[in-house]
Amino acid sequence: MKAVILDQRTYKLEIGEVEKPVVRDGEIAIKMVSAAINHHELWTLKERRRSSESNIIMGSDGSGIVEAIGKGVNTFKTGDEVIINPSLHWGANDRVQGGDYEILGFPTPGTFSEYVTIHAKYVYPKPSHLTFQEAAALPLAGLTAYRALMTRGELEPGNKVLVTGIGGGAALYALGFAVALEAEVYVTSGDNRKISRAIELGAKSGVNYKDKGWNEVLKSRAGGFDVIIDSAAGKDFDKLAELANPGGRIALFGRTAGTISDLNPRTIFWKQLSIHGTTMGNDLEFFKMLELVSAKKLKPVIDSEYAAKNINEAYGKMDKSKQFGKIVIDMASLAEL
Repeated sequence: MKAVILDQRTYKLEIGEVEKPVVRDGEIAIKMVSAAINHHELWTLKERRRSSESNIIMGSDGSGIVEAIGKGVNTFKTGDEVIINPSLHWGANDRVQGGDYEILGFPTPGTFSEYVTIHAKYVYPKPSHLTFQEAAALPLAGLTAYRALMTRGELEPGNKVLVTGIGGGAALYALGFAVALEAEVYVTSGDNRKISRAIELGAKSGVNYKDKGWNEVLKSRAGGFDVIIDSAAGKDFDKLAELANPGGRIALFGRTAGTISDLNPRTIFWKQLSIHGTTMGNDLEFFKMLELVSAKKLKPVIDSEYAAKNINEAYGKMDKSKQFGKIVIDMASLAEL
């Protein structure tokens, strides 16, 4: 079969031939229709730390059609339309991932291939209101946003929520989930066009974090925030603590702006703030995320779709932060090469 393979010398992605995976007991083989890209993989391409004696097939997000079923699997049949939970081997503690935890794509071969074989526990029916492209855009970012907002952020109806860096997949899911659950949502971005689009999607207001005094503008509009969802960290993280209401919760799942350089301890203890690190999510959270998406008929924001042969171009767009929503890869196009 054909797959998108990581060239471990150049750290570019190339189309190549690999052996089709064998379906073992308890597993499902899925013919991939669509995949989506994430910053998780972009960091791999930029940091150049992955190495393996075998082919590395990245890709955490994907949707497709059940091709074959291993012995002992009775939850699906061939032809079923499915999506994959990329959060593997979470472990027994719901609060934190265990030592065997991994994200689909390394070392377990990921979704950038014609076929994927994976344990049936990580396969779920595709929400019926979503296309394959929309479903492929959901798993990693949707799960990340759900845990950050619901489990770590402890969202309640009527809360004021701030989502930073709007435009990326997880940030847009956090916006969509919060609006659907009757929160009052504000956003930040370095691009005024992205702020305008977020307002169209239900945000009450937004500010450009490149503007001087952006935090004061936000405070004058909202007063303060009960939940803050951040994927940047960096030198402005202290401003988020200042914007949080007493008893507020800040959920952090990224580092696009670098390390946190200045944070006043008094702000944290006097306001009794909770600052939560969060990564991906457990199996129950994935199930609950799908329930929310299906119940509210939520749809991902799709920025663009690329043929598999143009996947490096897709990552280039992400690296320049030009996207608004998820970038989808047509995995069915592999069969045409």
